[in-house]
Amino acid sequence: MTSSTLAGANTSPPNANEPSGSVEVSLTFGFDAAHHFKQAPDGHRYGRLHGHSFEACVTISGTPDPVMGFVVDFDLLREATAELRSTIDHTLLNEIPGLESPSLERIAVWVFQFLKPRFS
Repeated sequence: MTSSTLAGANTSPPNANEPSGSVEVSLTFGFDAAHHFKQAPDGHRYGRLHGHSFEACVTISGTPDPVMGFVVDFDLLREATAELRSTIDHTLLNEIPGLESPSLERIAVWVFQFLKPRFS
């Protein structure tokens, strides 16, 4: 399941045909995965293998293209996040290069690094 949101640009007066300023386009998607933290103290619950249903929100901001009015082609964003999802969904995150210690913070950085080359 994915969802999308749009944060409006700060323009005055508003004109939908000529967007200016910065606009954010976001896509939210979910994935299920397991992980554990080998470095957790003995007996700590995070040291045991456990799983989560994660939700990630990817946001791209910028000035809309003057011809199409897009900050990003949403189909390309949807395709890239689907590829990302297929890489991590129903996996043991610790086995994915770069996620050997998969905290939420490191997962967020990994998602950013996965997508950045496609949208830089």
